[in-house]
Amino acid sequence: MLLRRARPAKTLISLVPMIDVMLILLVFFMVTSSYLNLDMMPMVESAEEAQTGAPADAAAPLLIRIAADGQPQIRGQPLNAAELTGLIQARLAENPLASVIVLPSGAATTQQLVTVMDIATRAGATRLRLIRLEARP
Repeated sequence: MLLRRARPAKTLISLVPMIDVMLILLVFFMVTSSYLNLDMMPMVESAEEAQTGAPADAAAPLLIRIAADGQPQIRGQPLNAAELTGLIQARLAENPLASVIVLPSGAATTQQLVTVMDIATRAGATRLRLIRLEARP
């Protein structure tokens, strides 16, 4: 009599544990990551702005960049205190609730930041925001 052993069934590789781990990792990275809404900053001029020189949307926030030497810049153009005051007042005349965003360079001093914020508040800006970009290790 010849007895044959029953062949063991092929083991199936289940993807369910891998999918569970991937979903847990997805949730973890979504919760721990920080998001910057870079659309709120007018970084690039639109075609209409380039032709007319005026902003296309009066409700768009005004981004003031403080360079390393402390000079305030708007769209790469350095401005002195009088020019900056005039520009902010003109923007606020179009939209009194316009937001002013200040983005200092990492090399800018606190005094330079305070000076620009003082210019903006004296010009009448009530919605003043400060953004600090950090380099991640």
